[in-house]
Amino acid sequence: MSLAFCGNDNNSAAYNVDKGVLNNGCFLDALSVVPHVFLLFITFPILFIGWGSQSSKVHIHHSTWLHFPGHNLRWILTFILLFVLVCEIAEGIVSDGSTETRHLHLYMPAGLAFMAAITSIIFYHNIETSNFPKLLLALLVYWILAFVTKTIKFVKFCEHGIWMTQLRFCITGLLVLLYGTLLAVEINVIRVRRYVCFKHPTEVKPPEDLQDLGVRFLQPFVNLLSKGTYWWMNTFITSAHKRPIDLKVIGKLPIAMRALTNYVHLRKAFEAQKDIPGMPGGSKSIWCALRYAFGRPLVLSITFRFLADLLGFAGPLCISGIVHHLGKENKTFLPPVSLLGVYFISSQEFLANAYVLAVLLFFALLLQRTFLQASYYVAIETGINLRGAMQTKIYNKIMRLCTSNMSMGEMTVGQICNLVAIDTNQLMWFFFLCPNLWAMPVQIILGVILLYYLLGISALIGATVIAVLAPVQYFVATKLSQAQKSTLEYSNERLKKTTELLRGIKLLKLYAWEHIFHDSVKETRQKELTSLKAFALYTSISSKVPLCVYHSFFPLASVSCP
Repeated sequence: MSLAFCGNDNNSAAYNVDKGVLNNGCFLDALSVVPHVFLLFITFPILFIGWGSQSSKVHIHHSTWLHFPGHNLRWILTFILLFVLVCEIAEGIVSDGSTETRHLHLYMPAGLAFMAAITSIIFYHNIETSNFPKLLLALLVYWILAFVTKTIKFVKFCEHGIWMTQLRFCITGLLVLLYGTLLAVEINVIRVRRYVCFKHPTEVKPPEDLQDLGVRFLQPFVNLLSKGTYWWMNTFITSAHKRPIDLKVIGKLPIAMRALTNYVHLRKAFEAQKDIPGMPGGSKSIWCALRYAFGRPLVLSITFRFLADLLGFAGPLCISGIVHHLGKENKTFLPPVSLLGVYFISSQEFLANAYVLAVLLFFALLLQRTFLQASYYVAIETGINLRGAMQTKIYNKIMRLCTSNMSMGEMTVGQICNLVAIDTNQLMWFFFLCPNLWAMPVQIILGVILLYYLLGISALIGATVIAVLAPVQYFVATKLSQAQKSTLEYSNERLKKTTELLRGIKLLKLYAWEHIFHDSVKETRQKELTSLKAFALYTSISSKVPLCVYHSFFPLASVSCP
C-alpha cells in the first residue's frame, strides 16, 4: 500500500495549491507540526542532558518544591488536551481507513502534538521542582505557535463551510480553546512571578512544611497527577514491604492537617457566626461554623462523586454500542466527505466504530475510578480533620468546666466520653457519607432514564416502586435515629453506674450490696442490647428495600420483552 504524507490517490486535491497554500488541508496539517517539533527540539536536551545529569549525581530534595500560579488548572487542561488529541488521532485513522493510500497528515501531526503535550507537562514539573521559572519561556513560545497554527486552521474551516456536522471541526475548535487557555495560564505566571520583562522578580519560598525534614506526608505538595495516583507513596510502600515501619519513618503531619490548626480554623468560623446580627445560637450556629470551616472540601468531594457517577453510566453505554455495531447489519457506513482535499467524517460515524468505543470505555473506567477515589480521600480527610477539631474544642471546654457541674450531675463522665468518642465519630462518618446524599438521586434518575430506554414501561413501574418505598425508607431512617439515640442514653446510664460502683467498691463489699448493683447494671445493659437489636433490625430492613426494586424491574421486563 502506498504511503505518503498527503496520500497518493489518483486525481487527489491534496497537493493542489492553486487557491493558495492556506486553502490546502494537507498544508494546514503540515503547518501544525512546526510548534511540536520546536518544543521537542528545545526541551529534550534540557530534560535528558540538564536534569538527567543532575539527578544522576544528587536528588532534588522536596524542600525546593513549589507550585506556580495556575498549577492545578494547567494539569487539568493538559489532561483534557491529551484526551482531545487521542480523539483527533482516532478520527484521522478512521477517516483514512476508506482511502486507497495512507494519508499521514490526518493523524501524524496529532501524534506529534500528543508527544509534545506530554513533554510540556514533564518539562513544567521539572521546572517547578527546581524553582527555575525562566525556562518557562520555551513553553510560552510553544503555546503561542500552537494557538496561532490551530486558529489559522479553524478559520479556514469556517471559510469553506465546514461546521459542527464534521467531527474534525469540533476537535479543532476545542484545541484552539485549550491552547489559548494554556497560553493565558503561562502569561499569568509571568504576571505573578515577574521572572521576565520586570526589573524585580517575585521571590517565592517553598511551603514551611517542606522545610521541616520530619514532614513526609507530601500529598498536599505534589503535582496533580501524583495526588490522583498517590505515586509519591511508593517509597513508603516499598519500605513497608521490606520491613515494618514506625512513626519515625512516617514522620509528622503537615501543619494544615493537625488538630490544633483545624481547631483554630473552627473557632474562628464559630466566633464569626456569633458576631452576625440575628444569627441564632446553639446547634444552628455550630452547624454553620462547620459549614464555613469544612464546607469547601466537602463540596469538592461531592463534585468528584457526581462526576464518577456520571462516568459510571458510560461503561454500559459503550458496551451496548460495541455489541450493537458489531452486528452484520451495522458494518456499512457512509463514505467520508472530502473538503479542502482532506477527508472528514461525522461524529455519528466516528462513534459507530467498535474500536473507538473500546478506547472510550477504557478512559471512562479510568476516570471513574480516579474521581471516586478522590472523592473518598477528600471526604475522609475532611472528616478526620473535623473530628480532631471537635475533640480539641470539647477538651478545652472540659478544662474550663466548674467542678460543681460534675458533682451536681449536670455533666457526667459517661456524657463526656460519648461526646469525645462517639459523637465526634458520628460527625466524622456524616462527612464520610455526605457525598452519597447527592449521588443517590443522580444514580436513580439516570438509571431510570436508561432503563426506560432499554426496557420500556417496566422501568417506570420500577420507578413507581422506588417512589412508594421512599416513605418506608424515611420511617426506617427515623427509627434508626431513635434506636441510636436510646442506645447512647442507656450507654451513658450504664457507664455512670459502673463508675459509681468502682468508686464505692469498698462500701459495696462492706454492706454486701454487690447483687443490688449487679442487677441494676445488668438491667441497664439489657435495655441497651434491646436498642442495639432494634437498630440491627431496622438496618436489615433498610438494606432489603433495593431488592424490592430489583424484583419489580426485571420480572416485568421479561414479561414485556419476551
